[in-house]
Amino acid sequence: MLMVAVSMVVFSLVSLSPVDPVAANVGQAALSGMSDEKLATLQAYWGKDVPLVERYASWVSGLLRGDMGDSLRFNAPVAQVVAQRAANSLVLMGIAWLASGVLGLALGIAAGVRRGGAADRLVKASCFVLAASPTFWVALLMLIVFGVVLGWFPIGFSAPIGKAAADVTWLDAFHHLALPAITLSVVGVANVALHTREKTIDVMGSPYVRFARARGESTGSVVIHHGLRNLVLPALTIQCSQIAEIFGGSVLVEQVFSYPGLGQAAVSAGIGGDTALLAGIALVSAALVFGGNLVANILYGVVDPRMRKEYSRG
Repeated sequence: MLMVAVSMVVFSLVSLSPVDPVAANVGQAALSGMSDEKLATLQAYWGKDVPLVERYASWVSGLLRGDMGDSLRFNAPVAQVVAQRAANSLVLMGIAWLASGVLGLALGIAAGVRRGGAADRLVKASCFVLAASPTFWVALLMLIVFGVVLGWFPIGFSAPIGKAAADVTWLDAFHHLALPAITLSVVGVANVALHTREKTIDVMGSPYVRFARARGESTGSVVIHHGLRNLVLPALTIQCSQIAEIFGGSVLVEQVFSYPGLGQAAVSAGIGGDTALLAGIALVSAALVFGGNLVANILYGVVDPRMRKEYSRG
């Protein structure tokens, strides 16, 4: 039902959009000098005059047969465009998801163990700044500093310009992927770090930790042997629930770095009024978000058994 609702909302919003797909894809200058016959052919091609209900019914009928339709913007089947772009986006989001989780966990533990110290104040200040900073602004700043000024990374795309796809090496692809992944990782650190910090403070003040310290164990030994197991699952749960935010951030990051992923394709489809492609991307992204939320809910039950009892009573 959720997927049906997502598809209906996408079709409705595109229909209500003031974007004229013919003008957006042909150009206003070419449109002004076009004959009425040619214009009518293009309008029929883009389905401009087809009622919303009829277009949606036709799309659902094809989807049930395994056909997601054709992308008029890319002149290719939607499934093909989504598969190509999803591969790039999943690599980008996967690296960013893993890196932000590990970094957020490490920073949160470091801040919680040294509560009130210089490290704690630095971590909190950095996380508050990152949480309040727009993703596109952080991406632009990273692009200017590390791509333009320092020249450490390419300023865009997923491969060197002018290089044949067959000649692109893994090193080339990673070099172009690195800066967008770093940017998306940095943006996603704040929530995990702040949540882990609070959990660390609770763990370090617990009776079993005080007992371990009374036996002469060092702070590092206490964290590794007694605290880490109680900190990893909550951090992982928060990280799984952030998949929607990571996907939303990837849309902006891909636009800034001209990275050919689902986010950039979604923006292109929205600007060009490509309903079939936009609906396909919406379904894939919704599946990712729903999957992440499902994993997060399962982990909530693992972390706190009281939640399992509430679900069983419900």
